[in-house]
This record gives sequence, structure tokens and C-alpha cells, in this order.
Amino acid sequence: MKVVVMGGTGLIGSKVVAELTGRGHEAVAASPSTGVDTLTGEGLAEVMKGASVVVDVTNSPSFADDAVLDFFRRSTANQLEAEREAGVSHHVALSVVGTDRLQEAGYFRAKQTQEEMIRDSGVPFSIVRATQFFEFAQGLADSATQGDTVSVAPIRIQPIFSGDVAAAVARTAVGAPVGGIVEVAGPDTFDLEDFIRRALAVHGDPRTVVTDPQGQYWGATLKDSDLLPGPDASIGATSLTQWSERQA
Repeated sequence: MKVVVMGGTGLIGSKVVAELTGRGHEAVAASPSTGVDTLTGEGLAEVMKGASVVVDVTNSPSFADDAVLDFFRRSTANQLEAEREAGVSHHVALSVVGTDRLQEAGYFRAKQTQEEMIRDSGVPFSIVRATQFFEFAQGLADSATQGDTVSVAPIRIQPIFSGDVAAAVARTAVGAPVGGIVEVAGPDTFDLEDFIRRALAVHGDPRTVVTDPQGQYWGATLKDSDLLPGPDASIGATSLTQWSERQA
């Protein structure tokens, strides 16, 4: 089948394209660099011709509250409209585990809006919610750094390798629409402080990581388990230790 991957040249998108191609499908990487812009609608009608599935792994270039909400509203609306016109039979979107529990933060309010638009669109859909990627630990640390100290919330996390996320997205894309949410997470659970410390060590980052009882996660105050998946989550194969050894 033909599968169009929006954001198909990025970290996750490029891996989804490779997964689908390896399974014998026609996977098309769509992004501004390939002439497809979900914000303006440029190239959408053309790239969706003959497509059975559209996978959306795009992300906002800005996490500012207004900007990220505008991005997901416009991008999602343009895709869904083009899909209806092209007769696309399955829309797959990548989201975040705990989105509905993180509504204090503007980014997650925007992701919730995206999910609601998809549910209300009339296009058969599947939403894949993933936990935090191993690769994003440094960015998370940067957002919580003052001086040489990273202060993180007292919560647990079950992070995942981006390649395992891509495999789950690709697997969902070639299956029947679930009409709901599929969760995917890594094999191990950590205190957020431990995860950040171990991930920074991979890159020789000397910052001190501590738990702050008042710490937030991207602007949201969380309960201990808010970032953890439910019992039916699909579990990725790659551990943090395995991923760390590959970075050496």
C-alpha cells in the first residue's frame, strides 16, 4: 500500500519510512524539504493521490503556547481535509503518553486538541502515544537547567528508543484503524532524575541532576505515575543500557 509519512524526513519519520519500505510498502516522506507543507497545505493533494494511509509525526518548531496550538490546529486540519478529498482510509498520529493528564502545559493542550480533531474528523484513525524518547533527554535537561544543575520533578518515566517508536507507528499504519489510542513505552521504568543523569553521561555532559519536590515537567505539575503507560502498552525491545552502548 501507499503510505504518506508527514514529517517523513525527521528523527521518527525517516525511521517510519525505512520500516514501511522494508515491509514492502510504498512509503513517501513528506515534509517542506520535499515540497509538502502541512501548515499551508502546499503539496498535500498531490502527495495523497493513491494513498491508503497517512502517518503524521510532524512537530511544532516552537513550544510557546500560542504557536504550538496554532501549529497542530492548522497542520491537522489541512491534512484531514486533504485525506477526505483523496479517500485516505487510515490516519495515524504520533502523540504522547499522559497527554490528557498534562493539561497544565501548553504543548500537551495542543496535542490534546490534535487528538480531538482526529477523533471528530470522520476519517478512520489510530493514535500512537509514546513515552519520552531516549534521544530527547538532553533537551529535557536543558529546559530544567539553572547554572550547572538540572532540577527535575519527582516522577517516574518509562522512556523508549526512537527506533522502537517508529516500528510501533509503522506496525499500526499497516493494520486496521483502531479508532482509539495505542500506547508504546520502553522496557524499564526509572526515576526521572536517574534517567536524565544516565542519558547525559552518555554524552559526557557533566551537569549535576537533582530531584526538586516542586519541579515541573514542561510546565506541568505531575503525580508520580502521570508519564507511565497503562498495562496494555506495547513494550519496545531496546533498553537504555543497550542504546547507551551504541552511542559510545
